[in-house]
Amino acid sequence: MKIVVCIKQVPARDSLLRLNSAGTWVQEADLTFEVNEPDIYALEEGLRLKEKHGGEVVLATLGPARAQQAIKEALAKGADRALHLDDPAFATLDAFGIARALGKAIEREKPDIVLTGLQSDDFGAAQTGVVLAEFLGLPHSTIIMEIQAEGGAVRVKRELEGGWFQWISLPLPAVITIQSGINKPRYATLKGIMAAKKKPVQKLSAADLSLTAEDLAPRQRIARVYTPVKAAQTEFLQGSPKEIATRLVDKLKNDARVI
Repeated sequence: MKIVVCIKQVPARDSLLRLNSAGTWVQEADLTFEVNEPDIYALEEGLRLKEKHGGEVVLATLGPARAQQAIKEALAKGADRALHLDDPAFATLDAFGIARALGKAIEREKPDIVLTGLQSDDFGAAQTGVVLAEFLGLPHSTIIMEIQAEGGAVRVKRELEGGWFQWISLPLPAVITIQSGINKPRYATLKGIMAAKKKPVQKLSAADLSLTAEDLAPRQRIARVYTPVKAAQTEFLQGSPKEIATRLVDKLKNDARVI
């Protein structure tokens, strides 16, 4: 079984966040980076599938040179090799563009299953996995809490609202987005860290993937990032209990819009 796991390097949760001069994102110079948490669970699930069914785990990562650290960590945990999509042209890609680029790289591998985290900890759009499935022309399922591979198909347990779950079956190959908590991720061993140094990492540029300027043109952009202004205001309602209740309901309905 060939398993492709998409991982992303994101700002660490304890990073100091300062806006850039344009007010469109945070300054990278102030950030430390780590592997996106949902992707860690996706990697662990891919490694478990490999241990049970054989085959290989191939990483797919889009990001600048610093993303090599995320790749090394994943290789040290047991992934076999990696595809690193590294090109300055990728810097402004949105979820659509990232999925298109990853799709171009992954389709060459002809995988049996593609795993991604449910969403990224920085943008949190939860779009890349499902758009990737569309580009690859593969069935997909999201928010997965359990995977059972059975021959040429896979049964997956989806997390729904209100504590409900749903079991569905998908033919392979398929794309699956993984929910955090599906498993207990492993730590890299010293042996794994040493072995990771010899595992192949293939770098791919936009030209290598035959991506055009139109493919790389972002369809979404961040216009402004700002810190919410904290403003507290207390209003006292006067009158009889009936009048107060009437005015309170009106404000909750029309001003606060909570009922």
